[in-house]
Amino acid sequence: MKVFVIIRIRGRIGISPENLDTMKRLNIPRKHSASIITDDPSTMGMVNKIGYYATWGEVSRETLVALLQKRGRLPGDVKLTDEALKANNLGSIEEIAARILAEGKVPDPIKRTFRLTPPSGGFKHHITRHIKSGGELGYRGTEINSLIAKMI
Repeated sequence: MKVFVIIRIRGRIGISPENLDTMKRLNIPRKHSASIITDDPSTMGMVNKIGYYATWGEVSRETLVALLQKRGRLPGDVKLTDEALKANNLGSIEEIAARILAEGKVPDPIKRTFRLTPPSGGFKHHITRHIKSGGELGYRGTEINSLIAKMI
């Protein structure tokens, strides 16, 4: 089982309600939000359906730890700190990252949506084109780790 991170690149303008609902189900309701998904057939079908609005790829352990440290939240918008994790009996951030990579899902009560910033230095290509056509959208493999590092 592979673990992916999907990032929504484009906003709401011109998107059908059906695709908006798909994005909400994937936990990427707003522009520059990210979510962790697995490669099961139903999820990948949804990802391919909204491929012209988002980008995704395999996440590394180091990138996942950095994402959890800087952008991970508990209910009430509480940052993931050692004290907050001990209060919820979750272990350390490294243990949570290993658990996510093994199981493919974010443990409760951590929020499943990560709010990111626009990438520092901006996007290098068009955000309305697929990556195969010289754009930013679609599957990018392990290159997603460098994009996440720019957006944390």
